[in-house]
Amino acid sequence: MDPPHEVHVAAICGSLRDDSRTRTALRVALDAAEAAGAETTLVDLREYDLPPIDADDGDAGDAPALRQAVAEADAVLLGTPNYHGSFSAPLKNALDYCGRDEFGGTTVGLLEVAGGSFPTRPLEHLRTVCRTLNAWTLPHEVGMPNSASTVRDGEIVDDRVAARVAELGETAVRYAGVDRYPELVAGADEGALEPTVGD
Repeated sequence: MDPPHEVHVAAICGSLRDDSRTRTALRVALDAAEAAGAETTLVDLREYDLPPIDADDGDAGDAPALRQAVAEADAVLLGTPNYHGSFSAPLKNALDYCGRDEFGGTTVGLLEVAGGSFPTRPLEHLRTVCRTLNAWTLPHEVGMPNSASTVRDGEIVDDRVAARVAELGETAVRYAGVDRYPELVAGADEGALEPTVGD
């Protein structure tokens, strides 16, 4: 079932590295989203001035622009490298500048890139944050292990991983704005996903 409105998918890259495998993966997901008919935006945190958040100054730097980019999206992909078993500080800082006004009712897809064995904790931690923000978190998520061999020269070279990343982008389009369209939750199509709030 096609989404009943024009879809905008944004992806926030939680890696600041110039040669970021997380950014590579998010671009693959966004390409798939675009192929599925969505307008897409990569929110590259290298381009945002976001000092460590101070609760007394929630509009510091480019925080208003970040919040606008998130608020305008029907679906948001959150991508992070694995840092000490959790998601990255730049992504956490960016999320701390946002709130339920930006994320509430928004479809969110999760992607995590690890240098070592199969990742789990960062995705769990992000899912908890999204639940707190009242976002709709997609059941389909992507954990990319052994990224040094999975991503080379700006491309995902493992076909199975590439397919899962592309599916994340496609699924984000399919269920974008799900909070506003109960028929998507009810599963109007045979075999449709049935997301649960904050799950």
